[in-house]
Amino acid sequence: MKDISIYFSPIDPIENPIAESLGERFVRNDGSGFPEIDQAGIAIIYIPEFRNGEPSLHGQTDDRFRNHLATYFSGSNWNFKSYDLGNLMPGERVEDTYFALRQVVAELVKKSVIPLVIGGSQDLTYAMYQGYEELEQLINVLNIDSKLDLGDPELPISKDGYVSKLLMHRPCYLFNFSVVGYQTPLVKSSEIDLFEKLFFDAIRLGEFKADFKIAEPLLRNTDLLSIDLQSIKASDFKGKYFSQPNGLDNQDVCQIAKYAGISDKLTSLGLFNLLPGEIAESAHAEIAQIIWYFMDGYAQRVGDFPIGSKKEYTKFTVFLDEINHELIFYRSNRSERWWMEVPYPPKEGIKYERHHLVPCDKSQYNNALNGDIPNLWWKTYQKLG
Repeated sequence: MKDISIYFSPIDPIENPIAESLGERFVRNDGSGFPEIDQAGIAIIYIPEFRNGEPSLHGQTDDRFRNHLATYFSGSNWNFKSYDLGNLMPGERVEDTYFALRQVVAELVKKSVIPLVIGGSQDLTYAMYQGYEELEQLINVLNIDSKLDLGDPELPISKDGYVSKLLMHRPCYLFNFSVVGYQTPLVKSSEIDLFEKLFFDAIRLGEFKADFKIAEPLLRNTDLLSIDLQSIKASDFKGKYFSQPNGLDNQDVCQIAKYAGISDKLTSLGLFNLLPGEIAESAHAEIAQIIWYFMDGYAQRVGDFPIGSKKEYTKFTVFLDEINHELIFYRSNRSERWWMEVPYPPKEGIKYERHHLVPCDKSQYNNALNGDIPNLWWKTYQKLG
């Protein structure tokens, strides 16, 4: 493993932590030496890099969430290692910060440690994505946001315009990009059209509020989850830079974090736009709770696809005349969760048909029984082509 300690500055030690609290549980970079990363688990990283979001905040830090997190207690069966690696120091240039974060994400994921990146502007999602380039791993990215954050590829990257950089980056390791919670008044119709042409997934805030479970398959299929804290409505997340009258509430984000933690596929998480300056203490308490629920979800992973054996699943087959093809579904005997098998479109010169397994819910199976091609199946089929 590369030495990633060079990118971090230590944090203050916790004086007299409460017995059995997270303050006692975490192995911290608190001046006593950088933690030895020797077991799978979760690693907290605070990164005060705001130059592509709010340049006036450059150099400021505000990590009060750590104080709140230290007072919470572990859930049941938390049999994993918990690290706090300290503060990732911004580089002389933003690109230097990106490079450091890229290296850190790659090394932690190699060690089966989930980097939980907190603080900086959301363009840091791009740097986290680049970490998977080091791993040569094709990934899915999910953004929890009130906007689509596409941006103009001809303009510099920013916290509200970084997705185009992911799309244009070469080599490309992005298979799918999804957004949950976007608000129609804040999004150009041309951006929605582009998402549809790329067969990406976009769920409106109203759709999500009507049925939270609509987001569960996307969370289960995600490698990198990026949460924009500015998508939380201002009444729930008070601070100078948080002004949305509508949006997600605190409970929504904690539920998202819980489902993300449960997902066997997810390997990194970012909580972005925690912008310093006049942020209420309750907002930092909310960050701590989001982290707690993610950790609690992580403790409940059951080893479903893509980890588990197909022998532990019930297989369902539906033949659709419209495409002259069988649709194959699997239901986990452990968790009752569903997956759908999507074949690669046959091409000349390819002898065997390869398959891609996509998380879904029972409604897709029911739709197939009624003769309807699930939209998720069709969009994935197009991307695989």
